[in-house]
Amino acid sequence: MKIVAQVKLLPASAHDADALAATLRACNRAANHTSEVAFAKDLKRRNVLQKEVYFALKADYDLGAQPAVRVVKKVCDAYAALKANIKAGNLGRDGSKSRLRAESKPIVFREEAAQPFDDRILTWNLNARTVSIWTLAGRIKHIPFVCSDHALKLLASRRGESDLMVRDGMFFLIATIDLPEAEAFEPDGFLGVDLGIVNIATTSDGEIMAGRRLNRYREQHRDLRTKLQKKRTKSAKRVLKRVRRREARHAANQNHIIAKQLVAAAERTSRGIALEDLSGIRQRVTAKKDQRARLHSWAFAQLGAFVEYKARRAGVPVVFVDPRNTSRQCSECWHTHRTNRVTQARFVCRSCGTVMHADHNGSRNIAHRGEAAWKRGAVNRPRTSTR
Repeated sequence: MKIVAQVKLLPASAHDADALAATLRACNRAANHTSEVAFAKDLKRRNVLQKEVYFALKADYDLGAQPAVRVVKKVCDAYAALKANIKAGNLGRDGSKSRLRAESKPIVFREEAAQPFDDRILTWNLNARTVSIWTLAGRIKHIPFVCSDHALKLLASRRGESDLMVRDGMFFLIATIDLPEAEAFEPDGFLGVDLGIVNIATTSDGEIMAGRRLNRYREQHRDLRTKLQKKRTKSAKRVLKRVRRREARHAANQNHIIAKQLVAAAERTSRGIALEDLSGIRQRVTAKKDQRARLHSWAFAQLGAFVEYKARRAGVPVVFVDPRNTSRQCSECWHTHRTNRVTQARFVCRSCGTVMHADHNGSRNIAHRGEAAWKRGAVNRPRTSTR
């Protein structure tokens, strides 16, 4: 399986930093030229497009041979991704209009967009924690980088390209890590997980991971942004720039912690994990005005992705089930009615009288559906059982 590791570059001088920034700008300007040629002449295949623009990229944008090749591949990959999104209909609510807009003009790359580097133009020295990278000013050697000890271990399995990017004036390398995928086992039942806003995750074992602190943190940042935006001073703008990604980083960290706990619980009990398939929920759900910010800041897709890749690393099967009526159905007698959900936190079955926490009841329904889907073969089974 493939995951990514991020390291932060520490250029030794302003000259080195300027060289990295100038290289990114030149590569993305070259990418825009390549994109215009690909769109105008309908050349989306890499070999054909490379023959058309290769010498121009070297002469007009001062790129070396290998950076020019990486630019062409970057453009071809972008058009391939656009085609896949159009085919899958992942272009927002106004699908037909978005498709027309996407097909009517060439792809444009920002001047600071990430640029891929392969092993010919980027060399890693993990022991010294330095890299050597090609730039417009020549090859810069011994650029220090910093990362966590875990990321450094992952970099030993690095494969393929690494992306150079700049964010808030800092340079980062995003490396692709190729890890062996653990052999999945035959699960002895499923751990159901109900995702929500008030409670981020509730398991069928009854464990509730409340979202009170995260929601309060989001509200504090939202109030701070509103206050600073009203001031419109230079100092307020500097503070906005400094804190703009802090909330997202905090939410991602919380999702990593929760995902790790869920996978550990499932692995310890030899169970799989059943999650709700919440794709498209923001288009299906109509929220009140005072609830829209909470709904649209809900990072359920990120949490699901974290659970899925951590489970694959541990060999834990993951099943996504239909979320319809999981909050209205009784997990004991299967009676389904909208009045069963008395309040946000209370579930009372009108048929058998079962009383429990509403999210716990929903997670038990998800666990039952996951086990049923596994038994009828609606998901990919492991090749062999290891437990």
